[in-house]
Amino acid sequence: MSTAPYAPETFPHRWLPAEVDFSTWERIEPYYQQIVDRPITSPAELEEWLRDVGELNSAVSQEGVRRYVAMTCQTDDPDREAAHLAFVREIEPRLKPYLNRLRNAYLDSPHRPGLDPDRHRVFDRAQENRRRLYREANIPRETELAELGQKYQKAIGAMTVTFRGEEKTLAQMAPYLEEPDRALRREVWELVSSRRLRDRDTLDDLFDRMIALRQEVAREAGFDGYVEYAYASRERFDYGPEQAEAFQDAVEAEVVPLARALQQQRRVAMDLEKLRPWDLSVDPQGRPPLRPFADADRLAEGASRIFSKVDPELGAQFAFMRDRALLDLANRKGKAPGGYQTTFEDDRLPFIFMNAVGVDGDLRTMLHEGGHAFHTLAARGEPLPEYRDAPIEFCEVASMSMELLGAPELTVFYPEADAKRSYRELLEGIVLILPWIATVDAFQHWIYRHPGHTRDDRRAAWNALMDRFGGIIDWSGFEEVRSNTWHRQLHIFLYPFYYIEYGIAQLGALQVWRRALADRRAAVSAYRAALALGGSRPLPELFEAAGARFDFSASTIAPLMRDIGEELQRLGDA
Repeated sequence: MSTAPYAPETFPHRWLPAEVDFSTWERIEPYYQQIVDRPITSPAELEEWLRDVGELNSAVSQEGVRRYVAMTCQTDDPDREAAHLAFVREIEPRLKPYLNRLRNAYLDSPHRPGLDPDRHRVFDRAQENRRRLYREANIPRETELAELGQKYQKAIGAMTVTFRGEEKTLAQMAPYLEEPDRALRREVWELVSSRRLRDRDTLDDLFDRMIALRQEVAREAGFDGYVEYAYASRERFDYGPEQAEAFQDAVEAEVVPLARALQQQRRVAMDLEKLRPWDLSVDPQGRPPLRPFADADRLAEGASRIFSKVDPELGAQFAFMRDRALLDLANRKGKAPGGYQTTFEDDRLPFIFMNAVGVDGDLRTMLHEGGHAFHTLAARGEPLPEYRDAPIEFCEVASMSMELLGAPELTVFYPEADAKRSYRELLEGIVLILPWIATVDAFQHWIYRHPGHTRDDRRAAWNALMDRFGGIIDWSGFEEVRSNTWHRQLHIFLYPFYYIEYGIAQLGALQVWRRALADRRAAVSAYRAALALGGSRPLPELFEAAGARFDFSASTIAPLMRDIGEELQRLGDA
């Protein structure tokens, strides 16, 4: 089935000049001053003013995003680093007071009651919350936190090892952990783990400073502790720490037993007395690793075909992204770790960043970030910029659902048997990642509930959570590595409390998947309709539009784990 090429609508500036140079604060500030000074005499003028504020904010945001993308694509380029830091140090701190003045002007406008209250309820709730949190005294602290985050990414991006005479990034070492040769896997795992440990003091130094600054930010904003501040700053209007604890308890009760049973099956299949950390990625039946592609171009071409099979229009959208160079997929030295999708807000276009090295997991990353990109494109016609972004908990439904919706089409990369094997690994991976999410979330709650803790306290707390949520892996002889495995989770450093969102979203995505097993067309249709809502509705309504319940207690998790268990039984030893 074919479809016409994707030809997205363009959104030329309506107030700003067609081309603007926002390279310095001196070029940006006059536009903010103009809009601050603009008189508003009616609800219609207030609505037009809101649109123009959004246009200006989007253009400035795009300047920052372009610099961030350039920096993460090559962290060892001093010019890119300097440009990114200049935005963080020279533009963002001066921008925040203007954003606060504009927010206050909107909230205090006598014409606001004349706007449609249903249309603006989500927007108003967010603006009122941001006003409550804003403190000018916190701007220097937030700037320092951004700089510390840059140092963390630079430290991780610079980690390399010498393996058999060649310098390799840690991401490039990952494929060796899938090799059947156990001695080779252990050699690689020890080499990578040793390299990470070399920087443990540096990373702990960074994190200690981050914790102190975050506590100062919370106190300045009038909170007793950082946990409550973090929930407010993440705009978690529809759940709180109690629900997060319920999620942790449900994962412990409903998911951990299945995860440990899967690891026990792996141990038996591999005929091992004990499962070790280097035994977790290899195929338990000793088959060669899945190697779906040789280079990033093949990854992009195959992903385009998968998206077209899920929905022809989505395939056309991805082809457009390829043509417009809105992808950077290949791993290389100096590139920041991980993967992300970001948005060039002024153009209303997505950009996908990842570190593909030819492993099966790269397919899931590609489908995942593709789901985020389709979300951006689905909502790009929304005139209110704040509604073009959904809450993270639903953004991740968009991405994780695409991993599951695309799984039946993996024959684009594999023979039938290998496609089933990859699908099985996806489902097993979901079971195994949920306890890790609970561990990271519980750890962050512990960190900020225990101000003044020592590094030894922190390691002890981490190990206790690994005991609670972890598997049956034997870490004997590598206790120090285990105690510091949290260092590799960049969210703990860069985005505090941003991790349970993945668990909440995974439960939403599994509900989309369950519906697709029975009626794929209906599931995809509801999924796309929900994406088009952007962030214009509260979280429970977004989930409902996608055909899912916004609930992450045992009553939701238990049947989903049962469904996964049944699907794994159907797949057998694929």
